[in-house]
Amino acid sequence: MDKDIIAKAGEIIDSKTGYIGGGMGGYAALALIDEDGRPTASTLTIAKADGIKWVTFCTSLGRDSAKRAGRCGRASVCVNSSEYNITLVGRVEVLTDPEVKRDMWFPPMEGHWSGPDDPDYCVLRFTTERYSLFVGYEEAKGRL
Repeated sequence: MDKDIIAKAGEIIDSKTGYIGGGMGGYAALALIDEDGRPTASTLTIAKADGIKWVTFCTSLGRDSAKRAGRCGRASVCVNSSEYNITLVGRVEVLTDPEVKRDMWFPPMEGHWSGPDDPDYCVLRFTTERYSLFVGYEEAKGRL
């Protein structure tokens, strides 16, 4: 049963990634620890994902989300609607590797950066350690 719920949650996240139908993909809340040790959530476009295993977001090195992720890797991601709530808890890292940045790039980002090689552009990669899922009126909790 949990495998089915995990698969459905993964499909939901995958359907919200990157460039979809002429616009941006779906959003997720990324909660990070701020400079005062308190959780702070930001809504970001999901760049790519592998089901519930990992989720990436694109941002600028100067933005608070990248600064917070650099200071403390503890994080949570939430994707929700009236029909589901997907909460993931794990670790986030700031990636500036040129190959990773090119791989995560999608067309609507051209309005934010000069291209995938822009030195201010970075990728936040969240890796799930545990999950709490409510999908199709079914629940699953566990660790990856």
